Amino acid sequence: MKNKPKNKRDLGKGIRALLENMGDLNETVMDPLLEPPVSPVNSIIEIALDKIELNPFQPRLAFDEEALQDLAASIKTHGVVQPITVRQLTQETYQLISGERRLRAAKIAGLTEVPAFVRTANDQEMLEIALIENIQREDLNAIEISMNYQRLLDECQLTHESLAERLGKPRSTITNYLRLLKLPPEIQLGLKGKRISMGHARAILATDDVSVQLVVYKEILAKDLSVRKVEDLMNALLKSYASETPKSDKKALSGTYKQIQDNLQDKLESRVHLKVRNNGKGEIVIPFQTAEDLSRILQLFDL
Repeated sequence: MKNKPKNKRDLGKGIRALLENMGDLNETVMDPLLEPPVSPVNSIIEIALDKIELNPFQPRLAFDEEALQDLAASIKTHGVVQPITVRQLTQETYQLISGERRLRAAKIAGLTEVPAFVRTANDQEMLEIALIENIQREDLNAIEISMNYQRLLDECQLTHESLAERLGKPRSTITNYLRLLKLPPEIQLGLKGKRISMGHARAILATDDVSVQLVVYKEILAKDLSVRKVEDLMNALLKSYASETPKSDKKALSGTYKQIQDNLQDKLESRVHLKVRNNGKGEIVIPFQTAEDLSRILQLFDL
C-alpha cells in the first residue's frame, strides 16, 4: 500500500537526510583565534569520551536503565556499530549532536573512545536534529510526539510541509498529531497514560465542544469502548445537535462557499463555520480551545 507506515529503518532516513542536506553554515562554533580544527568536517573519527560534552538541547530527559545495560552488553561484544554525531567546539573538545543513548552505553561498557561523525551545526540545527531523533524513538506516546512536532514548528521555524518532508511523513500525519494538543488536559493525560488510543482521541476531535469531548472520554473509560463505538457515539451526538440547530443555521453551503470553508479550515488547521444567509450576508466563526490556540490563529493572520 502506498500509505503504509514507514518502518524504523525508513524513519532513520530522516536524520541521515537532515545531516547530509543542511548545507554550509554562515557561522562557526570554533574560536576564530584558534588554529584550524584538527578534525576534518564530514568525517568519522575515534574521539575520547572525556572530550565529548552532552547536547544542551537534548529534549529527552529520561533513559531506561535496563535498556542502557542491554545496549552496553551489545557494545562490549560488537562495539559501537552506528557512530554518534558531534560538532567541534575547540581543538580538544566536541559537543554531542545525536546519539546520547549510545554514548551513555559506551561509558557503561567501559569504552574510552567512540566513533563519531564530525560536522558543523549551529544551535538551531542542534535543536532540530535532537528533536527529530527524539521523535523517532519507539517508546514515545502520541502527546510526546505532538509536543515535539510543535517545538520543531515553533523553535526551528519549520512549516508543516518542511517538517513532513524532513520526517518522511504525509502532511496529514503531522496535522493529526498536532490536533491532539487541542484536547483538554484531562484527555491528553489519558492519551499519555495509554488509557485511550490515538484512534479514540481522533474520534473525540470530531467536535470542538470541550464539554462533549469530556463526556465521551468518560464514557470510553467507563465502558471500555472501542474506536468504532466512539465514532458511532460521536456521529449520534453530532446528529442530535444538528437536529436542535435553528433552520436558518442548517442551510447547506453551496459548492463555492463549501470550498471557501474547507480552504479556511486547511489554512488555519482548525474548524471553521461559514454561515451564509439568503440575503447574501453571513459570518465566519473560528472557535478556539485555549489562549495558546487563539494566539496561534492570530499569528496566521499576522495579528
